Amino acid sequence: MASYQGFASKAIHAGQEPDPRTGAVTVPISLATTFAQPTPGVHLGWEYSRTGNPTRDAFETQIAALENAKYGLAFASGSAATATVLHLLPAGSHVITVDDIYGGTQRYFRRIAGSTNNLTFSFVDFNTEGEFEAAQQENTKLVWLETPTNPTLKISDIEKVAKVCKEKGYLLVVDNTFMTPYFQNPLDLGADMVVHSGTKYLNGHSDVVLGVVCTNCDDLNTRLHFLQNGLGAILSPFDSYMVMRGMKTLALRMQRHGENAQAVAEFLEAHPKVEKVVYPGLKSHPQHDIAVKQTKRGHGGMITCYLKGGIDESRVFLEKLKLFACAESLGAVECLAEHPAIMTHASVPPEMRAKLGISDNMVRLSIGIEEIEDIISDLTAGLDAIQ
Repeated sequence: MASYQGFASKAIHAGQEPDPRTGAVTVPISLATTFAQPTPGVHLGWEYSRTGNPTRDAFETQIAALENAKYGLAFASGSAATATVLHLLPAGSHVITVDDIYGGTQRYFRRIAGSTNNLTFSFVDFNTEGEFEAAQQENTKLVWLETPTNPTLKISDIEKVAKVCKEKGYLLVVDNTFMTPYFQNPLDLGADMVVHSGTKYLNGHSDVVLGVVCTNCDDLNTRLHFLQNGLGAILSPFDSYMVMRGMKTLALRMQRHGENAQAVAEFLEAHPKVEKVVYPGLKSHPQHDIAVKQTKRGHGGMITCYLKGGIDESRVFLEKLKLFACAESLGAVECLAEHPAIMTHASVPPEMRAKLGISDNMVRLSIGIEEIEDIISDLTAGLDAIQ
């Protein structure tokens, strides 16, 4: 197998060598559910498609290469990937996680894993002195970071947290959905596992739901593969093909997302109808220095802004947008806008939303790869509509 050093080269070639039988340069979609064995118990690499599939294997190789990982595992959704990781823990374990975590992950932690797996969770701000230390317990087994967080874009120092986890024997998981491996590689910073909702930037076209876990640890890979097979929430061959197709342009897309988002953030920060803008690429971001230290090539395509006003002003703004679709999810080629308190984070308890600043005047923007002039023109129209 050839060795590819550059990010874009790995995205296009890793796991996607021409088919040895036909010479096809695109990985075939293998729909087979079972594979013939020359003799009982001896197969050619695949035996049953839940356990392993040629098309899924190719995608898993591709994403592992981009995350500088030995192993990649693909799942039917980001939530399925999250649940599989939590199944690594024995019942009664304690997990420390960032307080401003994605609403779906928080829902799974609080309302499913807590009762079905008897796990307990501490939600802390890793940037508040002493909170991480105070949360540690004798039965702590895992630390879950999301950086930047969704939706307040809070950033945690992965390398700093990783050192503590290594000393204490905790597993460290980093959700890298917002940054993608183009901007950030958590395994290089000391994480044990990196997860993605690949529905977002990895696929990038709003047409596949998937999740990913990557690791460099042989033991973790063995255990994760056992769980992937046993729980069965695997990515289909067709969806594996689709995300591989999307990932070929990941480098180009992420570069454009980052450039557009930086321009939009600077525009919004100077606008009189905007109270505050949160974007890691702005010097006004509270953890801008950490972002510069642990990311590369830019700061992603997600922006959170607080409009002057409340729910009525937010609604007027979102209804007026035309280029931006008012929709959940993020990370696709098109611009998306949403209201976290009503939409993606409605499952977060009201008191927690208030503590985190998920307020009625908060709007989350996923900046697409359209022409920047059209993006800013659309935002201008939305802001002008606010009385």
